[in-house]
Amino acid sequence: MNIQWFPGHMTRARRMMEENLGLVDAVCEILDARIPRSSRNPEIDVLAAGKPRLVILNRVDLADPEITRLWRRHFEEQGLAIVETDAKSGKGIRDFVPAVRRLLADKMKEYEAKGQVGRPLRLMIVGIPNVGKSTLINKVAGRKAAIAGDKPGVTRGRQWIHIDAGLDLLDTPGILWPKFDSQEVGEMLAITNAIKAEVLDKETLAANFILRLSALYPQALRERYHIEPDPEKNGFELLEEAAKKRGFLVSRGEYDIERMANTLLNEYHEGKLGRLSLEKPDA
Repeated sequence: MNIQWFPGHMTRARRMMEENLGLVDAVCEILDARIPRSSRNPEIDVLAAGKPRLVILNRVDLADPEITRLWRRHFEEQGLAIVETDAKSGKGIRDFVPAVRRLLADKMKEYEAKGQVGRPLRLMIVGIPNVGKSTLINKVAGRKAAIAGDKPGVTRGRQWIHIDAGLDLLDTPGILWPKFDSQEVGEMLAITNAIKAEVLDKETLAANFILRLSALYPQALRERYHIEPDPEKNGFELLEEAAKKRGFLVSRGEYDIERMANTLLNEYHEGKLGRLSLEKPDA
């Protein structure tokens, strides 16, 4: 898998995080609730070592609720504070500030003991590109305070966002890591649009994705594409069957696999296949 996806702004983003960690009281990492493992930058654990941590499971509206409950328990067992949100609709946003204050209750007492009553808490917000970070910040702030977009790498430079008299957020550019642990991680990020799907062969990506769905959520394929998952068929054969059901005919007897691949990925992004999680804890 030859992916050219670690451009200069990623290096600058990492450097910016390192330079500003001393300014903040805690670090909040936003993950995609559908792929909490693949959307979690392993470098954050090193960069934010020693800082209190809050994990946001975002896009829970698109994730399987039962699997999200397993992930919440998984992270809580690691001693991390958890908030579940759907930044787009605003679901769970009201839980954010109270969670920060609980996480930093000791720090607030420390400031008070030093006579620094009212000193604002400072929180660094981190996450991979296109995980909903800026959208979440805007919802928390109640205004368009952070630059948001649907393409990786929209956030640029350092942005301090004043939430209220007691909380300031430091937004950071979305940051990936220099090397994927496996091709599966790269595919997960491409399927969920964290990296551009075009960096992989889209038909192969969709073929591997439909195979995963046939194992995890066969009913979704039956209901959406009227196909019966068959363990004897490979992903391209399943895509062709779905294309046939959709009437994506190129010529007599040949079906448009490319169009079906785009349709599958787009409909997944839009939530038309249902609430589907692609990873389970310790699996």
